[in-house]
Amino acid sequence: MAVSAELVKSLRDKTGAGMMDCKRALEETNGDFEKAIDYLRKKGAAVAAKRAERSANEGVIVTKLSDDKKKAVILELNCETDFVARSEDFINLSNKIADVIFEGDYKNVDEVLNVTTVNNLFNEVLGKVGEKLSLSRFKKVETSSGLIVGYIHPGAKLGVMVVYESSKQIPDEFRTLGKDIAMQVAAMRPLVVKREQVDKSLIEKEIEIYKTQARNEGKPEQILDKIAQGKLEKFYQEVCLLEQAFVKDGSKVVGELISNFNKEKSADITVSHFLRYHLSDENK
Repeated sequence: MAVSAELVKSLRDKTGAGMMDCKRALEETNGDFEKAIDYLRKKGAAVAAKRAERSANEGVIVTKLSDDKKKAVILELNCETDFVARSEDFINLSNKIADVIFEGDYKNVDEVLNVTTVNNLFNEVLGKVGEKLSLSRFKKVETSSGLIVGYIHPGAKLGVMVVYESSKQIPDEFRTLGKDIAMQVAAMRPLVVKREQVDKSLIEKEIEIYKTQARNEGKPEQILDKIAQGKLEKFYQEVCLLEQAFVKDGSKVVGELISNFNKEKSADITVSHFLRYHLSDENK
């Protein structure tokens, strides 16, 4: 019988099983929702009827980089408990998914989970651990002339990838600084690489807050703009990677370190962009 997409999605939301498994289960049970749940349980594709109602806030961040550091993948795979997150089955699943994304061209999570090998392994692990599992997000990045540096913080709850660009061959000596900057992103949580990338609406909001604070402190109206601009500079130093104080030496800023390296090595390396995945971030 024909099964509606809405019913398939509802079964997927209810069980956490793959879309194709849900469609097949509904077809085999003539559209009977409860029987379809039982069908999935027996097949190992769903281990709990209300798994989707549970919270999957544990898990791991995984990165995979090519040997030449020009292609990389970062992903977040979630489960319910840290015990499962540290299990061999779960770690193997996360690495397998990273391999598949690395080799393919997938636009969203559903496309990845519908890959037969991933779907089968996902359902196998679901049956073993008895917890809700979910692939929350992933990103694949590539550079033709630059370098990608990855960093996973101990515990695998936080991961970073930084993409560097250059018109020349990037010297091997840069890899140490490149890794330090990736650790900087992990520790200091910048929003953007440089101030020109800060959203204008966020800047306007900050300025209004600074003016209101100064006004409430009794500052004269004619100097509110100057006060706000001064505080805005400090804001940039907090949220812009290149303007942040270097975590290993607070007397220097990240942008200066890159500039100094470029001068010493006759290089022209720039930070293109970065990705910072922290487990269960709200801004997925």
